[in-house]
Amino acid sequence: MAQDNTIDYYLKTTWQSMANKYNQLAAKHGFTQATGYVLINIRKEGTPVTQIASLLGVKSTSLSRMLSGMEQQGLIYRKEDAQDRRSVRVFLTEEGQQKREVAKHMVRTFNSYLDQHMRASDRQKLIDTLKRLNELTVKYTSDDEEMD
Repeated sequence: MAQDNTIDYYLKTTWQSMANKYNQLAAKHGFTQATGYVLINIRKEGTPVTQIASLLGVKSTSLSRMLSGMEQQGLIYRKEDAQDRRSVRVFLTEEGQQKREVAKHMVRTFNSYLDQHMRASDRQKLIDTLKRLNELTVKYTSDDEEMD
C-alpha cells in the first residue's frame, strides 16, 4: 500500500499543516499552537495537570517542561488542589487570560474561514467520519496485542 493511500497519512499531513498554520499565527503573539491549546483549556477554577496531559496526549516530562515555560512567561501559575493535596491545578494569570483570548480568536477565525470554504454537508460528513475513525481506532487490536 502506498504511503499516500492510507487514512493516517492524510490525517497526519492535514493536522501538520493546520498545526504549522496555527504556529505561524501564534508566533506573531509570542506563543505556540500547543501553548494556545493549553490556555484555551484552562478553566477559571483551575485545571488539574493530569487533565491537561490527557488533553494534549503528552508524557508528564514534556508537559512539565511546557508548563514551566508557560510559568516563566507569566501565563500560568500552579497551585495545590484544596480538596486533594496530591493534585495540582493550573490557573491563568492576567497575561495568560489575554493570550487565551487571542488564541480563541485565532481558532474562531480559522474555523470561520474553513466553514466559508466547505459545504456544511461536507463539514458534517468529515466530523462524523473522524468520530467514527476515532471509535474504530480505540477498538482496534493488532495480532501482536491478541498474542499477549
